[in-house]
Amino acid sequence: MKKIIFILLLCSTSFAFAGGTKDNASSNSDYIASTSWTAAFADLAGIDSVQAVAPASLRHPPEYEITVSDIESISSRKYFIYAGFERMMQTLGTSVGSVQMVQITCDNSIATVQKNAQLLSELAGTQQVSKERVARYIAAIQAGAAQVEALGLKGSRVLCNKNQVYLAKELGLTVAATFGPGPVTAQQIDDAKKNGYVIIIDNVHNPVAQPLLEVSPKSASVIWRNFPETVEADALLHVIESNIKALVDAVTE
Repeated sequence: MKKIIFILLLCSTSFAFAGGTKDNASSNSDYIASTSWTAAFADLAGIDSVQAVAPASLRHPPEYEITVSDIESISSRKYFIYAGFERMMQTLGTSVGSVQMVQITCDNSIATVQKNAQLLSELAGTQQVSKERVARYIAAIQAGAAQVEALGLKGSRVLCNKNQVYLAKELGLTVAATFGPGPVTAQQIDDAKKNGYVIIIDNVHNPVAQPLLEVSPKSASVIWRNFPETVEADALLHVIESNIKALVDAVTE
């Protein structure tokens, strides 16, 4: 497989695409992303409709096994946006022909969104569009934090999947303990039983919290996602809005 990939990379023809106009949303033709999550960061940076290699419909897109046609698709672009934890990176390594590899951090905190948006928008010349999109993202989190406070939950101690701590903190919750991404331990189960956390937040891409909920039945159960289910405009905004709604619904039902 590696030999075939190597030959394909050597033989791939480079295609020229028109770049984005400065301060306008950029063409997607120069860019491709590893997953719907990295593609969503491109969207926040003002780069529209960036194709994701891993199907967005997968429960855990980082586990996607890359194909030869995927590699051909990547090698025909100027930029490949990735996080580094994807399984496909074991095959791709640190370079794909002449493609510029752009590594970003993936979490949904405001600081990370701003950092990624700045990096990618500077590449694409879409700083003004990105500024507007990031502002909407921040406003949605601030509105969610206001809801949390209105419900009397600000500062509430929650037990949270490690992959979801960023949004929990942004909303004003206190992440008192974490679990995951692997199976919960006996110690974590005992901790959940003793502490009776107000909320237990799990990760839909690899849910493992059921044993914790069984020993802490009064805890509100919330399941959040990181990877958008579709590659679309405002994908990450839709993710955090959905996560906030899931939290509010869980504590008010």
